[in-house]
Amino acid sequence: MELNRIIHINEIAQNGAFDETKALIYKGSMGNHEKMLSSIREAIEKTGLKDGMTISFHHHFRNGDYIVNMVMDEIAKMGIKGLTVAASSLASCHAPLIEHIKNGVIKHIETSGMRGELAEQVSRGLMEFPVVFRSHGGRAAAIERGELHIDVAFLGAPSCDPMGNANGYNRDEENATMCGSLGYAKVDAQYADKVVILTDHVVPYPNTPSGIPAIQVDYIVPVQNIGDPAGIMSGATRYTKNPKELLIAKTAAQVIEHSGCFYDGFSMQMGSGGASLATARFLREKMEQENIHAHFALGGITGQIVEMHEAGLIDKILDVQSFDLIAANSLKNNRFHTQIDGRFYAGYDNGGCAVNALDFVVLSALEIDTEFNVNVLTGSDGVIRGAIGGHPDTAAGAKMSVVVAPLTRGRIPTVVKKVNTVVTPGAVVDVVVTEQGIAVNPRRQDLIDRLTAEGFKLNTIEELREKAEKTVGAPEPIKYLDRVVGVVLYRDNTVIDVIRQIDET
Repeated sequence: MELNRIIHINEIAQNGAFDETKALIYKGSMGNHEKMLSSIREAIEKTGLKDGMTISFHHHFRNGDYIVNMVMDEIAKMGIKGLTVAASSLASCHAPLIEHIKNGVIKHIETSGMRGELAEQVSRGLMEFPVVFRSHGGRAAAIERGELHIDVAFLGAPSCDPMGNANGYNRDEENATMCGSLGYAKVDAQYADKVVILTDHVVPYPNTPSGIPAIQVDYIVPVQNIGDPAGIMSGATRYTKNPKELLIAKTAAQVIEHSGCFYDGFSMQMGSGGASLATARFLREKMEQENIHAHFALGGITGQIVEMHEAGLIDKILDVQSFDLIAANSLKNNRFHTQIDGRFYAGYDNGGCAVNALDFVVLSALEIDTEFNVNVLTGSDGVIRGAIGGHPDTAAGAKMSVVVAPLTRGRIPTVVKKVNTVVTPGAVVDVVVTEQGIAVNPRRQDLIDRLTAEGFKLNTIEELREKAEKTVGAPEPIKYLDRVVGVVLYRDNTVIDVIRQIDET
């Protein structure tokens, strides 16, 4: 019998058709269930998906995702129109959605962010209705409240058993497809009316511990390939050798060391940008020198965090999204590396969410203004090119939020009079670190006093803006049309800003 080993998709699927013999083997062993289906089309039919409904996807494969395009292509062939796509985030690989928007298959999008050609065209007025941008915590709260109702969730899983227990890794194969934590998919699975798991590895029951339990899954569709694991390291996650970014990281680590938030048993989250990731390396050196450790690390988890955990410097890892394959493998093998869902991570209505237990968070920025507002969503040209992610959630929850950014990028200032798009309000931003100076929010007089006493020479945020403009000049105002192409929600799901169509006339 083949139930004692993993059944690979290339053994059970031929040209997209499910092998009935093996289906019957499973059926006989597990009881008379009908979750295993032969195609995406059959799954769409069984869910009862109709015009105008809302479907969701997760982004744990980031730019390596195949699920969104695969499902949307099949929906388009079936003639279904007017859908809302509620993806936890969208990447450059999702450019094919442009045609589905033009053809009326997609009417509306709700997401944390978007990049590439899709973002370019949305910024230029592609959609009739504005895209709604939510933070990860805001999205979890909206789903939980019913403000964002999901009719059908289509969720990719690197392994799933015939009953529907799904995981972001494969327990028995080192080289199998994996994405690690299914943190954002877990909320969709819990609250969607219907849940479809697409997998390229059907494994014997029980696939435990599961990221998504079988009781939340309605249908399972085996497919040839759900994504490219290498894609989870694309986009924002990158390691840096840039001297400017390394200087910023070293300075940020020094600020943290003397902030009062660096003690034996502290908690932290590191951002995904180059300087943010480099800060973790400098913090590790200080932890080893002073013989202190972190009680937990939170958020999107990288190999650096895993290595610090394995060295005994971090007790526990709370993983809502694995940012590389080292993290994904650690989640599979380490009982102190736990996958958490978006509500546990940052849900606004959840007073016990993990971001509220952070001592500090290190975050990146495209722009910071003289009110300490931060933009991580639109570029200096007004085009959408990023994602809100957990930026405002962690900044609000942590005892200290540290934003790291170069003072200028090319000929563009980073510290400006007014950001293009407010994503994280200045009220929850505590420290800004650049390679040419540090500014502390006047609201945090305690930090100003502490850092000054430690010998830090602090700047005002206005002084940093003046330095930037002296170097590269003041930016020309972006020309916009009146038409709104994006609505930006704060973590409590109130409107904090809008994105207008850029004027290219």
